[in-house]
Amino acid sequence: MTLEETVAATRRDAALFDLADGPGARGLLEVRGDDRVRWLDGMISGDVQALEAAGSGSGCYATMLTNRGAIVADVHVVRWDDAFWLETLRSGLPHLKETLERYVIADDVELVDRSADHAVLGLEGPAAMAVFGRAAGRGETALPASHWARTRIDGREVVAAAFGWSGEPALQLRMAPGDRAKVEASLDAAAPGGRLVRGDLEALEVLRVEAGIPALGRELDEEVLPPEARLDHAVSTTKGCYVGQEIVARLRSRGRVNHLLVGLRLDLPAAGGAAPDVGADVVAGGRTTGEITSVVCSPSQGWVALGYVRREHAEPETAVDVGGVPARVAALPFVAPIGSAPPPSGASPASSGEAAPPASETGVG
Repeated sequence: MTLEETVAATRRDAALFDLADGPGARGLLEVRGDDRVRWLDGMISGDVQALEAAGSGSGCYATMLTNRGAIVADVHVVRWDDAFWLETLRSGLPHLKETLERYVIADDVELVDRSADHAVLGLEGPAAMAVFGRAAGRGETALPASHWARTRIDGREVVAAAFGWSGEPALQLRMAPGDRAKVEASLDAAAPGGRLVRGDLEALEVLRVEAGIPALGRELDEEVLPPEARLDHAVSTTKGCYVGQEIVARLRSRGRVNHLLVGLRLDLPAAGGAAPDVGADVVAGGRTTGEITSVVCSPSQGWVALGYVRREHAEPETAVDVGGVPARVAALPFVAPIGSAPPPSGASPASSGEAAPPASETGVG
C-alpha cells in the first residue's frame, strides 16, 4: 500500500502501527516505592496527587523539565495499583531514567525500565475505538482521553491507553510479545472490511506533522520550553512545586515567550522537489528567525514542516524562506481530525496535565 493510501485509510477508518521496534518504538518506565506519589509529583508537570486520588487507570500528559524549565521528555503518565508508569519514546527513556535517578536521595522510590515487557501497537483513526471495542467484546465503549484500561482480547490481557499521534482518536495497545499475533488477528476481524491497514513509521510521521503534534528529539529537547512548543496543556496549574516550576510560573505570569512552534507550507512541487533538511534556517525579512524541526511530503498538503520562529513571525501567512525555499507560516493542525474536534496546537488528542477519569467511569477494564 502506498503512503498516500495508508494516510488516507488511517484518516478514513483506522490503521495499525508497530511501536515496539525501530526509531518510533515506545518505552515504559515504572515508578514504585512508598514515596512514589510525593516524589513523582515533585518531578513532573502533571498532577500526580490527582491521579492517585482518581484511582487505577487514570492518566495525564506531562513533561519532565530541567531546572531551567526546558524539556527533558514528554510523558504519558498512568497510575496502576501500587505504581506509576511513564510512557515515552523508547530511545529517550535512558536519559529520562538517568535524570530522574539524580533526584532519588533518601526516597523509597524504585525506577524500572519495563519497555521489553510488552509488544506495542498503535491503533489510529476514527474507527479505532469501535474496532477495539468489538475486539474486546465491549461494543462501542470508548476510553476517555489519557485514560488507560486493562481488558482481554481473545483471552489475552491487553492494556489500552487513549492517546496517539495522528490527531484522530487513537489507542496504544500493550500485550505480552507472544500474544501479539492473536491480538492482531482479533483486531483484524473487528475492522471494517475484515483487515486493518498496516502503517509504517513514514506514514505515522506524515500523520503526526499534519496534526501539528511535537515529538521528542524533534520539536522537544532541552533547548525548548513547554510554552514555546504550545504544551501548556501538559502543565498542571493547580499542583505544588516540581522541577522547573519556577521558570514555567514566571513565563505564565509574563504571558509570552520569544519563540513559538508553527507550521510551514513550503513552495515545492509534491513530486520531485528538493526539500530543506531538518535544522535549516527559517529567514524572515532577511534575518534568521528560527529553524525547522520536521519536514514531510503530505499527500494532501504537499511539502509541510514544523519549526520554531520568533513570536513576531508566528502569524499564519507570514512569508519566510526555509533553506532557500519560499514558504508561509501556517496554523496548526494542517489537517483537522475527521473523527474528533481538532486538538490544541501541538497537542496529543489525549493530552492534559490534569487527571483523566478513573477506570470505574468507563466500563472498560
